[in-house]
Amino acid sequence: MNIRLYNARILTMESREIMEGEVWVRDDRILYVGDGAAPDDVFRKLELKSIVWDREIDCERNLLMPGFKNAHTHSGMTLLRSYADDLPLQSWLNEQIFPVEAKLNGEMIYWLTKLAVLEYLTSGITAVFDMYLTPETIADACVDMGMRCVQVGGVNNFSQSAELVEKMFQELNKKHLLLSYQIGFHAEYTCSRELLERISALAHQYKAPVYAHLSETESEVDACRKQHGMTPPVYLDSLGMFDYGGGGYHCVHMTEADMEIFQKRGLYAITNPASNLKLASGIAPIAEFLKRKITVAIGTDGPASNNCLDMFREMFLVTGLAKMREKDASAADAWEVLKMATVNGSKAMCLPDTDVLAEGKLADMILIDLRQPNMQPVHNIPKNIVYSGSKQNVKMTMINGRILYENGKFADFMDVDGIYAKAEEIKQKIID
Repeated sequence: MNIRLYNARILTMESREIMEGEVWVRDDRILYVGDGAAPDDVFRKLELKSIVWDREIDCERNLLMPGFKNAHTHSGMTLLRSYADDLPLQSWLNEQIFPVEAKLNGEMIYWLTKLAVLEYLTSGITAVFDMYLTPETIADACVDMGMRCVQVGGVNNFSQSAELVEKMFQELNKKHLLLSYQIGFHAEYTCSRELLERISALAHQYKAPVYAHLSETESEVDACRKQHGMTPPVYLDSLGMFDYGGGGYHCVHMTEADMEIFQKRGLYAITNPASNLKLASGIAPIAEFLKRKITVAIGTDGPASNNCLDMFREMFLVTGLAKMREKDASAADAWEVLKMATVNGSKAMCLPDTDVLAEGKLADMILIDLRQPNMQPVHNIPKNIVYSGSKQNVKMTMINGRILYENGKFADFMDVDGIYAKAEEIKQKIID
């Protein structure tokens, strides 16, 4: 499908500069980004005689930019939104979450993932890094909804297996252009040493990065020290886990040695501020990560611990909490945070063709409504997005060249009411 988006402000994320112009999309790729002032010259440059547009969209000087990348989530946990709140992490997990999850099957997770995708689209999220129980049905749900999804292994002592992680790594990286899969495990404290060594062996076999929940709570770190004499990052690195890179989700309680490992291995710190606040886990040392040039990306975590899948709220919390933690209002500049939510997320998720708006990149982009009170007056658009932006400003979400959400409506092929009904049916069967 050929789509021309014109009369736009454009933030490519290659620089802070905002240009006036247009973006052309052909099928799943960006064909052109520029001022569009001389179409004949553009055609010659692209070696085209002309283009027949399927759609031409007047952006009305609103902002085109890359979509947000949700670099850590558990989509199927939509079932548990507002179900097990106001509890400490370990009680929340062991007494509320795990018992309910034990009753879920693949078909249920398929529908619950679809529900999450609807919410991602309203927040301008164009790719998710998902860790949950049934990778095959999560993959099917995302393909059916048009969502770009990178899955990561969530193996632990109680569910999945190293063999399943390898099987999914082999299959889901070939199944569909919207899908990919990375090696991972749930967390150090839910995995035996033998299981961790098997995951490390997979990483070496495939020369692949590894991702996991890491140093989320003080009790997790203390328990690891007591058992192994090391913090979780140091212990895992001693097993060769990060020899080919990867990253950690949360990374709240980090020592000097932990950060040195992140620097040495080129690991990504994926922060989840709303979830960490709600579960009272702590505040990640974002300013220190930035100082050490450790790449930070942003995730919402799952809707059971957040409880919403809203990148705007996450961005504000990343910068606001960093300023409070450091007692420095200049900490975590809004531009750096916007990079975390877009460019850095793409890097962490191994999606190099989704980082910026440029010719040849994948057509994953959003249109931000600047004609809303919270965006006026227009002094600094990136700062407006981080400090005052909200989901109400998302006018359009495009993934892989398809417009999936536009002006408050989802694409026609999405049976929104049917998804809501299925989620309610599952809730009544599992919980009520």
